This record gives sequence, structure tokens and C-alpha cells, in this order.
Amino acid sequence: MYAFDIERPTTIADAASALGGEAQALGGGQTLIPTLKARLASPEKLVSLSAIAEMKGICVDDNGQLHIGGATVHADVAADGTYAGLSGLAGQIGDPAVRSRGTIGGSIANNDPSACYPAAALGSAATIVTNSREIAADDFFQGMFETALDEGEIVIGVKFPIPEKSNYQKFVQPASRFALVGVFVAKYADGVRVAVTGASNDGVFRWTEAEAALTANFDASALDGLSVPSDDLIADLHGSPEYRAHLVKVMTGRAVTAAA
Repeated sequence: MYAFDIERPTTIADAASALGGEAQALGGGQTLIPTLKARLASPEKLVSLSAIAEMKGICVDDNGQLHIGGATVHADVAADGTYAGLSGLAGQIGDPAVRSRGTIGGSIANNDPSACYPAAALGSAATIVTNSREIAADDFFQGMFETALDEGEIVIGVKFPIPEKSNYQKFVQPASRFALVGVFVAKYADGVRVAVTGASNDGVFRWTEAEAALTANFDASALDGLSVPSDDLIADLHGSPEYRAHLVKVMTGRAVTAAA
């Protein structure tokens, strides 16, 4: 590891002030620290968000949405249970060590193409709350490792509308524990949302054809005859685009069956 400065502000305002120039925000560090060790990034200063109490915790707000602070760790989301599909997803992230350190804000801000939380946020029509604005999940995720965040902007929380039914199914890449393919399904009064992670070169995406079919009939049989185009899906040593397209449909069906 190379030498760098680190600051540990205790308020969101101080954290925002500290971010500038070559500074990098540090959540749980589960992605950033290995990145620094591999010299894939070399910021001069890290701004740790772990001491900001106002960025931690889980509650249901006045609008009935589940509000999760950006510095809340995966283990706390997994243990909460208010939103069953989301808690189930959090319990599948990494291993106990990762879940005790990694944060929801860090995961969403990083937007790894195989991360789990982006699927939950997009599949739930969540709202990403930053230190300066609120961003709909449909507008937030903009491609592999790309988001709508401006320089120095911090994810301080996420607001999730709680659905009638939900489930997350993850086909695990055993070495990394990331999703080879993960599918989050959420059924609301006005329709169903299906979000897929791990499969696309553009990162997390909604399978709108499945959403329409499942809104009409929330049963795995509604997926019969549907298929995901494999043109822009990931090809690597773990699976071909066609294999990932097949997994998307299989995991969607499993999520629907589990939710129902």
C-alpha cells in the first residue's frame, strides 16, 4: 500500500468539504482498498464516511418508504427484515466479514456491474439521496461503474418503496461471491419491476419485457416464450453471453416463484 492522507469527518457537511482535488470517499472499503493495493487508483487523500452517525440506520419514513443511511452495513440490512427481498439480498453479499464492513452507499456509488444492491435499487424504483439532491434509480445508474453522481457528491441514503412481494435470486460466481447473474423482482400495486445484475456490459438493467408479462400474470409461466437478447451481455471465462441470457430467465422465474 502506498502512503496517503485520511480524514474522518463526523458530519456530512465536513465530508463534502473534505472531498476535492485528489480526495476519494471511503465507505466500507471492500472495493476501494483492493483497488488501491492493485494500484488501479491512487488518490492522495481518503475521506472516511464511517464516523458520520447521521448516515447510519434504517427506518420507515412518513411516506411508508424504507430509508437506509448510506453508511449502513450490509449485515444490518440483512437483519432488518422490513423489506424481505432487500434483506434477503443483503444476506447474500460476500461473506460475514464483507457484510460487517461493506456499506449500501459505497456499493451503489461504485456501481459494479455484478454488485447486488444496484439490482435492488433499480428493481424497487428507489431514490438515491445525496448531500445535494435526490436521484431516481432509473436515472442514477448510467453504465459500468458509471452513475449520475457529480464530483464530490456523496450517497447519504437510499429510499425504497416497499412492495407487496419481492425476491432476489443470485447465481454466485464462487471465487468472488459476486453475481454471475442476479435478478431482483418486486411486485407493486401498479406493476412489476425486474432488474438484472451481473449479465450486461452496461451494468444493471431492467428486463421490461418480463415486467409487462409479470404485471399481467405474476407467475413464472408468464416468462414462457420470452428471452433476453445476448448481443451486449458479458462474455468471460465464467460464461458466454448466451449462457448469461439463459440464466437471466431462469433466475427471474425462481425469483417470481419464491416471491409468490
